[in-house]
Amino acid sequence: TLEGTFGAVGAMREKLLAGEPCDLVILTAAQIDALAASGHVLKDAGGPLGVVRTGIAVRKGDPHPAIHDGRALAAALSAADEIFLADPGKATAGIHFAGVIEKLGLREALADRLRPHPRGHVAMHALAQSTARTAIGCTQVTEIADEPGIELVGPLPPGHELATTYAVAVSARAQSPGAARWLAAALTGDASRAARRARGFEV
Repeated sequence: TLEGTFGAVGAMREKLLAGEPCDLVILTAAQIDALAASGHVLKDAGGPLGVVRTGIAVRKGDPHPAIHDGRALAAALSAADEIFLADPGKATAGIHFAGVIEKLGLREALADRLRPHPRGHVAMHALAQSTARTAIGCTQVTEIADEPGIELVGPLPPGHELATTYAVAVSARAQSPGAARWLAAALTGDASRAARRARGFEV
């Protein structure tokens, strides 16, 4: 039986460092490397899952705004009544998107329209339920693909894009290290490649 805990990668990392029981962890590859160097995860148990891009989404059936460059993206965001995003303090996509908004010079203009949520998946579900005239969201394409009420417009444009490699590792404190190693191999192996690709991973 698998018992999963889901959250922004920053929050998951904090739980692991705080000593919360964990057999297997999925974080960014950079975070996994750092945790391996500090001895919190095993260096030889795990591997990359694939690359995930961050994209823009709208409700299913809504017009797809142009987002081909920074100017178009700025116009699309400025036209939205609500903008849904993952935690801008702990979630990979949320942190990056907050930086994009800052880079576009829209932080103050959009402040009242931002709708942050703990995870991208939760934010996209809220986007699907939004009754605003115009609503838009930003998170990783894997989380966009998981929500049937929204559609992917496309990845963030050049100069604002984010492609994150995710990886899996076995905790150094794993209570079931054998099972954890087996699951890590199953998640990262060739047998799961098609499934990962179908959910938005580039593998």
